[in-house]
Amino acid sequence: MSRHASYGKANKSAKKRNVLKRFERVDVLRRLGKWKEGENTRVTGLPKTPVTA
Repeated sequence: MSRHASYGKANKSAKKRNVLKRFERVDVLRRLGKWKEGENTRVTGLPKTPVTA
């Protein structure tokens, strides 16, 4: 019996997402040197970051 096409492919989750979660955005800001642990306490209103950084 075959699977229905709506179940998708096995590597569907390997697609690159274009939206980052907050903790991922903070990690990118840390790598770029724009996040300082003691100074930045807000997690809202974060600047936009490149997805590939």
